[in-house]
Amino acid sequence: MHTGTFSELCFDLTTIGETMLRLSVPAGTRLEMASTLDARPGGAESNVAALLARLGQRTAWCGALPASPLGRLVANHLRLAGVDLDGIAWRAGGRLGTYYVEFAAPPRPTQVLYDRADSCAAQLSPDQVAWDHLLKTRLLHLTGITPALSTSCREIVAEAQRRARHAGIPISFDVNYRAKLWSPANAAETLTPLMTGADLLFCSRADATRLFAIAGSDEEMVMALGKRMHAGVTVMSIGADGAMAWDGRNVLHAPAVPATVIDRPGAGDALAAGVIYGWLGGDLALGLRYGTLLAALALSQYGDMVITSKAEVEELLASQSTIVR
Repeated sequence: MHTGTFSELCFDLTTIGETMLRLSVPAGTRLEMASTLDARPGGAESNVAALLARLGQRTAWCGALPASPLGRLVANHLRLAGVDLDGIAWRAGGRLGTYYVEFAAPPRPTQVLYDRADSCAAQLSPDQVAWDHLLKTRLLHLTGITPALSTSCREIVAEAQRRARHAGIPISFDVNYRAKLWSPANAAETLTPLMTGADLLFCSRADATRLFAIAGSDEEMVMALGKRMHAGVTVMSIGADGAMAWDGRNVLHAPAVPATVIDRPGAGDALAAGVIYGWLGGDLALGLRYGTLLAALALSQYGDMVITSKAEVEELLASQSTIVR
């Protein structure tokens, strides 16, 4: 980990990416006939920053938002969670990316429709990033979504990685593949150099196979991915089976925490936030327990951003018999 003092670092985690406005209809309502929409912000990076802030960590989100009521809506939610927003690039004439969620019960699956082209985030360029703010941290968190948005966003992630490495700042990278943004081949080609050498690497079991052709048992897969990408710690989400982590020596497994599924988006980000919480404290096993519990909380709440507190998480963990092995 980075060895600077807390006063020098300022934040426990900083991140950069796109935060959008999520507009959803309840299960049983078709989007084309909707009369009301539930509006909430959501973004892989900001979801992690907001949840860690609720757990008592100092976090900052950097990105671009339009100077409009919609941009302020996003900022208000993040500010309420406790996220520092001084690194935001406010745009007078830009637009906020949106996505629509049509919740459904079987036999129909939940549908997601994106409208994010030419958003403020996609148009952000490296020279507009508050680099000093972004790099004042114990951990820089990046995802594979941002490089897929535009050429300039790809340059931002590459530059963020370069600057962090030069400054000795650890990097967390979540593959977070989105099929609606690019193909598996394009994603693998672009993401491999960006994720190689990450201090903390997140990838789902499905993405490990789909992007990197990794197969085998869960233990074999998490180790193979970590070795190929030269990661410090590799975390693989395995759906209903929970999550696994490999630190180069030991493989840890935490089973999934049972949950009533109300809203799926954001569960992977909640897992990442929990693992990061433990990693920052030097306890990966605790991080896995936090992560699987927070993922369950994400599934049981509406919205991408999990609303909880450290006290609630500790109480729920104490009532669980789950042991990481």
